[in-house]
Amino acid sequence: MAVGVRLLTGRDPELAHRVPELARLRIEVFRDFPYLYAGTMDYEMRYLATYVNCPDSVVVLVEDGRDVVGASTGLPLVAEDEAFQRPFVERGYDIATVFYCGESVLQKDYRGQGLYAKFFTGREQHARALGGMKLITLCGVERPVDHPRRPADYVPLDAVWTRFGYVRHPELATTFSWQDLDEPAETAKPMVFWTKALDVVA
Repeated sequence: MAVGVRLLTGRDPELAHRVPELARLRIEVFRDFPYLYAGTMDYEMRYLATYVNCPDSVVVLVEDGRDVVGASTGLPLVAEDEAFQRPFVERGYDIATVFYCGESVLQKDYRGQGLYAKFFTGREQHARALGGMKLITLCGVERPVDHPRRPADYVPLDAVWTRFGYVRHPELATTFSWQDLDEPAETAKPMVFWTKALDVVA
């Protein structure tokens, strides 16, 4: 079966049925650096319910046959956690005009085939189609360069995000807590936002 890419929104009943697959995929991919995420199905099901319950959310699915091998999520910032809204509110942004991109996760065997670019295209087209969205944003964890679990061949996604037209904004920063693989409990991790005006087409 060919690998295909399609979009589901919070308005699509199918999205709720794909949540367990999305949860397993997130846990698998986010175990790697820089997230080192010790995820659980219970947490993932609750997290992904936000997308199911938001009519204006989007999930860009990569499927090999009927198997979900990649996914990228997004929704209006007003529907996200307060920790992600706060940096924008504090700096005077109208969060009703900001679209937030969540994760982009893709199994290793499917990388390097141009699918990552389709994640960005799909989310941006969806955000524009909603109307009223002026800014699209994503954020990434900031790990120290001497982190003990940083692979020698690790390459940050900064250059990729820049190529797609996103600009890093260190003044737009927050923290989010999760449990690393080698941690006994959750700790707060620094996160920095990147933004792009939605009238800019990569």
